[in-house]
Amino acid sequence: MPTIDVDVCVIGGGPAGSTAASYLTRGGMSVRLFESASFPREHVGESLVPATTPVLIDIGAMEKVEAAGFPKKFGAAWTSAADRNISHEGFSGLTHDFRAAEVLFSERDQAGVDRDHTFHVDRAKFDELLLDHAREQGAEVRERTVVKDVDLSDPRCARVTTQGPDGSSTTTCRLVMDASGRKTMLGNQLGVKEPDPVFDQYALHTWFDGLDRLALAPDDRQADYIFIHFLPLENTWVWQIPITDTITSVGVVTQRARFRSAGKDREGFFWESMASRPELERALRDSRQLRPLKAEGDYSYAMKEVSGDRFVMIGDAARFVDPIFSSGVSVAMNSARIACEDILVEHAGDGRYDKEAFTRYAQKLRRGVRNWYEFISVYYRLNILFTAFVQDPRYRLDVLKLLQGDVYDEEEPKALAAMREIVTAVEQDPDHLWHEHLGTLRAPTAAPAF
Repeated sequence: MPTIDVDVCVIGGGPAGSTAASYLTRGGMSVRLFESASFPREHVGESLVPATTPVLIDIGAMEKVEAAGFPKKFGAAWTSAADRNISHEGFSGLTHDFRAAEVLFSERDQAGVDRDHTFHVDRAKFDELLLDHAREQGAEVRERTVVKDVDLSDPRCARVTTQGPDGSSTTTCRLVMDASGRKTMLGNQLGVKEPDPVFDQYALHTWFDGLDRLALAPDDRQADYIFIHFLPLENTWVWQIPITDTITSVGVVTQRARFRSAGKDREGFFWESMASRPELERALRDSRQLRPLKAEGDYSYAMKEVSGDRFVMIGDAARFVDPIFSSGVSVAMNSARIACEDILVEHAGDGRYDKEAFTRYAQKLRRGVRNWYEFISVYYRLNILFTAFVQDPRYRLDVLKLLQGDVYDEEEPKALAAMREIVTAVEQDPDHLWHEHLGTLRAPTAAPAF
């Protein structure tokens, strides 16, 4: 029998990896975590949804997050430049027509969520907080250490070869958790990564100081909401996320093909996009840009398999879908939670850690990301018409459930079926009063399978 150095090796120290390390060490397992960067490090994806709250409570990190002073997030809002004369087509509650909509997280109770807010976070600080917390729980964390290879050929153990400050070394373990994010270490090594055929998105983002966050808001209460601003451009939108009292993250998301066809550099494309909403452009010009524009690509992909004998993938290493509703950190932390539940059952039992042990995990993750994928697909097709579903009391709470990240225990929320029916009806009738307002992005009928 080979010598086992630790029970679990975790690749990556972002929210997925650090959350998994905390769960497992609190459950009595030995964990060695390898992170290629030195924290703190910048990262995009600065807004949380309520589904992260039960996880933070579970791992004992919530008090630290509350104490960190991150802006509290009570809700979300959408704006558009829509003509107020668009027909309501039988929808009710459209107090702002299609020009604006909002939700408050407190409108719907969610299992395990004990407060009316979540957070906007500086990911450099948030990720470091979670990684330090994993250390405190007992995980051995090795930063500036790159995983070069994972050998799964021995049925008795896995071997992880790394390169760090002290040279090359190999760790033997019972299980490898790939939390390497969009580097998708195991997905690439095993050849199971599949690019998404539709959501080839591209984002340009930066931080601004002194931005008037109410420039496009219909209500002064919304200053600290996350905003999504629809642009009157094909499949293009803007996020607005508070980072501190004065600093705001702003990013424009489009399809990569549209960015390429524009023939402009990053600055030119960013500002031309903002100019399509003049009030937003003026507010940005009147504030101070703090960082150069940063690009994010390779947006959406799936894995043919997310688990196997002696390995499991979590977070972005398992699946990444356009994070239009701040789903990234939630999927990372909840996939870690669900996978660790299965791991701890095996640890208390025969400790086989084979593919069969992760059947439940794969099913729940597939269900959750399929719901997200379908939601985002229909959302893009509805375009500004989505605001009708947010405002109409028939669909509001069901939409809110999706926005809260509560997607893992239901085959398909009812609002999705209603949205799909509306899209189909409008698509098939060129004379429909909503036809010209539909988005052009057409997703396949099913998300790429694992």
